[in-house]
Amino acid sequence: MKVIMSGNEAIARGAYEAGVTVASAYPGTPSTEILENFAKYEGVYAEWAPNEKVGLEVAAGAAIAGARTLTTMKHVGLNVAADPLFTMAYEGVNGGLVVVTADDPGMHSSQNEQDNRYYAPHAKVALIEPSDSQECIDYMKEAYEISEKYDTVVLFRSTTRISHSKSVVELNERKDVGVKPYEKDIKKYIMTPGHSRVKHYEVEERLEKLRQYSNNTHLNRIEMGNTKIGIITSGISYQYAREVFGDDASYLKIGFSYPLPDEMIRDFASKVEKLYIIEENDPYIETQVKAMGIECIGKEVIPICGELNPDIIRKGILGKENEAVYTTDVKAPSRPPVLCPGCPHRGIFYAVSKYKDIIATGDIGCYTLGMVAPLNVTDTVICMGASVSAGIGFEEAARMANRKDNKVFAFIGDSTFFHSGITGLINSVYNNAPIVTCILDNRITAMTGHQENPGTGKTLQNKPAPIIDIEKLVISIGIKPENIRVVDPYDLETTEAAVKDAHESTEPFVIITKQPCALKKDVIKARAGIKCVVDTEKCKKCKLCLKTGCPALKFQNGVVSIDENMCNGCGICMQVCPFNAITKVGE
Repeated sequence: MKVIMSGNEAIARGAYEAGVTVASAYPGTPSTEILENFAKYEGVYAEWAPNEKVGLEVAAGAAIAGARTLTTMKHVGLNVAADPLFTMAYEGVNGGLVVVTADDPGMHSSQNEQDNRYYAPHAKVALIEPSDSQECIDYMKEAYEISEKYDTVVLFRSTTRISHSKSVVELNERKDVGVKPYEKDIKKYIMTPGHSRVKHYEVEERLEKLRQYSNNTHLNRIEMGNTKIGIITSGISYQYAREVFGDDASYLKIGFSYPLPDEMIRDFASKVEKLYIIEENDPYIETQVKAMGIECIGKEVIPICGELNPDIIRKGILGKENEAVYTTDVKAPSRPPVLCPGCPHRGIFYAVSKYKDIIATGDIGCYTLGMVAPLNVTDTVICMGASVSAGIGFEEAARMANRKDNKVFAFIGDSTFFHSGITGLINSVYNNAPIVTCILDNRITAMTGHQENPGTGKTLQNKPAPIIDIEKLVISIGIKPENIRVVDPYDLETTEAAVKDAHESTEPFVIITKQPCALKKDVIKARAGIKCVVDTEKCKKCKLCLKTGCPALKFQNGVVSIDENMCNGCGICMQVCPFNAITKVGE
């Protein structure tokens, strides 16, 4: 049967057809939909893990037990999971183990543009790169065969365009491989230094076998056309190159990217007059080709930053600009990201924005947008869970400098707190860091598309689950009950009182805001018809309400108004207005 699938849907389908039974992951764009789709198949176990490290460790344990397993993550998630990845490269597998890394060239939803192809040679594991949805299915099935045949973890690299673009695929029946028997083998599965030294030699021998495989696999193929131009490429770059050159060039299309097919590369290079390497971001292939002594052109003409597209390649290699087939004088307005109308984070950020001495260390999530005007709260964002830890470091550096004019507030969401914020809070208690940790609990993993987490009461496969009580967890870590405030961020008076108490505290302090994301379906349904409206006769045009940063509010032609199509009646603006010019209707 043929259907249209996105790359992420196809990766999930490929894992299913390959006989995968266990999958664990943490959601992160552009990888999220893989587990969401895999979880829908019968006869499989799929879970959201608290973070990527846990996800890979769950998959690793299942693979050792004999199951074919899968873990998925966005590119920066592999940094979190690097520890088990490197060790599993030594241990090897029993059932096949595939790690999907979804890179994000162009940084559509990421804090950096790292190229995770380098993880393969660094960790000494096999690397596979598909170019379309059909290859996502086919290569996934091949990945499990490689994993089990060569006793290795397989890194499966997608990118945003591969993950989210759709194309026709052919579906096949699931391969029922079952779960292999497990046999105790401490020399294989316990990496003490004595065992690891032996295993390192085995890893190097495996890499030589994989190099030989790379030179003979159908995943790497030569497509001969015009021999004046030869192109070595992989992933989505192959599609772009094909669009630009068609049969006016010859191609070495690499799907098995580590170890690279050195013999094929030499053979291909000898058949073309001029060799180009077309790849997004870092010169991963180019560097290795040049190290082989082969003359080629790559980053001299292909940019290292941002996503590629056919126009960039056409201009870089041919020096030609593509003529637009359709133009318009109308330009789309700039739409910088902002907190949504009714976002529960707005209340705490508004309360904090009144203090000019607060340094706010932020985190990865919707609340990153606390940086946006007019709130202008957030000072730093590093990575998942770093807000608390970075806040401790900032506080200590300020103390050493005898700088007493700042108070540190760390902002972190519920899912991110479970992911990697708990250890930072432990550190603040252990070292008595007098910072304020604000845990913004909106009852969902919001920014990646409303995935469940340990605080929502449901699993990925929609089964009931215990709800981790953040307040009790915080107390168990050692935060004194008198230094905890649990508030509804829609209640500005209570929220501002909590911020005042926290600001004055000289001990580790925690504020927990509890209000579900305004975009959750049950919330939208419950608030249907509830709106805030402006009484223009009472309005003094002081614009104080605009300082909340709500996009539903606007000041146009000298009048403050609220877009009723955007407003969901959270009431923040109503509480800010000093003239009672805003009221709530529809309750």
